This record gives sequence, structure tokens and C-alpha cells, in this order.
Amino acid sequence: MDRNILRAAREDSRRTSTDIQMVVTSPVEPAPSRRTIRRRLQANGLHGRRPVRKPFISEKNRRARVAWARAHLNWGRAEWAKHIWSDESKFNMFGSDGNTWIRRPVGARYLPKYQLPTVKHGGGSCMVWGCFSGGSMGPLRRIQGIMDRFQYEDILENTMRPWALRNVGRAYVFQQDNDPKHTSLHVRNWFHCRRVDVLDWPSQSPDLNPIEHLWEELERRLKGVRATNVDQKFSQLEAAWKTIPLSVVDTLLDSMPRRCQAVIDAKGFATKY
Repeated sequence: MDRNILRAAREDSRRTSTDIQMVVTSPVEPAPSRRTIRRRLQANGLHGRRPVRKPFISEKNRRARVAWARAHLNWGRAEWAKHIWSDESKFNMFGSDGNTWIRRPVGARYLPKYQLPTVKHGGGSCMVWGCFSGGSMGPLRRIQGIMDRFQYEDILENTMRPWALRNVGRAYVFQQDNDPKHTSLHVRNWFHCRRVDVLDWPSQSPDLNPIEHLWEELERRLKGVRATNVDQKFSQLEAAWKTIPLSVVDTLLDSMPRRCQAVIDAKGFATKY
């Protein structure tokens, strides 16, 4: 019975003790209680935990991710030197989108010191676009409203390209994800007219883009800093962005082989990055 309980749990990690009870029950022996099932699982190291939520990745995209990772597995700083990494990110005016945990004694749930203040509708947010290369932190541009292909083209023409020509040179390779506005015919025509090489990028691969960790770095640098309006929030983001040292960029680029290897090991599924 112990083996049957463990087998049922390992076949499907989302089975509850009630589900397992139904699976292992047979007419020749008494059914174990749900409490007994939980004890047997815990004794064998199978504890109930909140699962890590990762996006679903289709089989086609998993194959593309593995192929890309294998092609770039042995690339170092020299190979990435002429590449520009880009992305957009949202920063909340008040609080965070994630879960926050606190420790409090029993009966103190409603004491102010143990409460997390919120504002109606989240208090607003500031959307930004940013980029960087192996030798320079790029500009940070505020996104007005919902970004469409026309605003994205304006960012490329008036923000990204002038900076790239000054700091990277003409022979740069531009990285972007496969968001529809990035891959629209309008934007593709801009890349063609400006003779900009675009890095072939596998869909659903934020874990391969080192700029995602720059957003986390920016969030950490502004932790506890309050803003009263979106303009002030962007000024804080821009000032903090400029203080990120190139040593952080070097560390992120040095992580690319590990990122690629993690994707290969995970057979294209999401990784810890």
C-alpha cells in the first residue's frame, strides 16, 4: 500500500490525498485514511507546496528554444559585444504585483504594523523601454499609454539608433522579443530601411534575455522609494538606471552559457532564469 501511495503521487504531483485514496483503494484491503496518506507522503519527502508558476511553452517553441541555446552555447563576451538587448517593463507607483509575506503573532492580524497598505486600482504604473550592450548602458525611454508599432518605431528611430551609433557602431545586432508590434510589417520595414540586423529570437524566452535581470536590479535599487506621480516615478527610474555599473552587465553576459545550458537541460521548458 505504501508503494501504491507513492506511485500515485509521483504519477501526478497535483493529486490530492482524496485523489490518491481513490486510486489506491482496492476491494481486497481496507482503504487508508487521507491523514495516513499525507503522513506516508511526508515521511518520503513529498510535502505539499505551492507550485512555481511558469508559462506554458508549446512543443514547437520548446524545440526552437533548444536549437537557439545550442547554437549560442559557447558564445562569450566577444561574440555578444555588438549585440543590443532590449525590452519593456512596468513599474508600479505603489506596491508590487507579487505576493508579500509577513510574520505576525496570533491575534495581531488587524494591527496597523502588520498590514500592507494599498490604494484603489493599484495606484497606477510607469511603463518604460530600455536597452544595453556589452560596453554601455543604453537609454531608458518612458512609454506613453499603450505602445503600438508607431510609438515603437519612434523609440527605435529617435532613442535606440542614435545611442547605438554613438556607443556600439554601425555593425550592431538588435535583440527584441516576438511581440506583435515588434514583428509587424511596419517595424520590419524600418529595420530593412535602416539596415539593422535583428537577432533571430525564440518565442517565450524571457529566461534567455539578460535584460530581465536588469529590471530586477532596477526594482531593488528603488525599493522603499516613493513617488507621488508618474513623472516623478520615471525620473527615479531613469536616475537609478544610470547608476547601474557595467560590472552588472558583464555578469549578465557571462551568464549566457549557463542560461543556454539550462534551456537545453530543461528540454526547452522554462528555467530558473
